[in-house]
Formats: sequence, C-alpha cells, structure tokens
Amino acid sequence: MKILVLSDSHGNVRNMEEAVARTAPRMIFHLGDCWRDGERLHDRFPDIPFDQVPGNCDFCPGEPAERLVFVEDYRMLLCHGHTYGVKQSLLTAGFAAEEQNLDVFLFGHTHRPLVDRRGKTFFLNPGSIGDPRRPSYGLVTITGGKLDVSTHLLE
Repeated sequence: MKILVLSDSHGNVRNMEEAVARTAPRMIFHLGDCWRDGERLHDRFPDIPFDQVPGNCDFCPGEPAERLVFVEDYRMLLCHGHTYGVKQSLLTAGFAAEEQNLDVFLFGHTHRPLVDRRGKTFFLNPGSIGDPRRPSYGLVTITGGKLDVSTHLLE
C-alpha cells in the first residue's frame, strides 16, 4: 500500500495532481495550508480515499487540528505541526508520539522535507508541494507488513 502525503500546497493544485500521477497512491493525506486545495484534489480523484487536517493558514473552525488514523495495523497521526511547535523542535511531537503509541507522526508547516525515527515512531514532513523552487511530497509505504517512509522532490 502506498500513501501520498502532501502539505503546504498554497494554491498549487497542479503539483499535487502531478504527485498523484507519479505515485499512483491507494490513499492521500493533506496536512494543511490550503484546505480548499485538498478539496479540489479530492474532487479530481474521488476514488482515492482522502483525509486532511487544517493548517495555520486555514480557517476551518469545525475541523479538528489533528486526526488519528489507522491503516492496516499502524497508528498514524495527521497534523499540520504548528500546534506542536515543529519549527522549533520535535520535542513536543516526540512526547505526543510516545503518549499515543504512534507508528507514524505526519506533519508539515516548516516547508522542509524530513524523515526521522525516534524509537518505534517515524516522523515524516513531506515539505511543501506548493514550493515554486523545490516542491516535495512524502510517501508512506506498507509492503509485506513492513512500514517505510520517504520524501521525494517533484522534479
């Protein structure tokens, strides 16, 4: 199973569509900063399961800032990251990952791709798919019961 992880699209739906075309994912997660972009992408690919959370630039008062999702046997937290202070450090995120027994902590906000592992938890920031110079995305793959995460440039 391949999950496409996008964040910080900031109006660039075309780059998101290109990432979908390149990866042929079974699911898509959008981690905020342009909620409407996520809706447009889901309208374009309605058959691909989709979930999203709002970012600090989104005004979605009825939407939760984070979502805990279960994919196969894995616990994944989707958030934008601003509520965890990810621009300063991953300390608060690390505590949350441990407290919630997460396998994957997905976040954006910094516009910088990152893959890290602390204990059993993968931390994945896909970077910014909307970046005009170096757009990037993330992938979560589950193959034969094995979990892996990666980031990729859209070049």
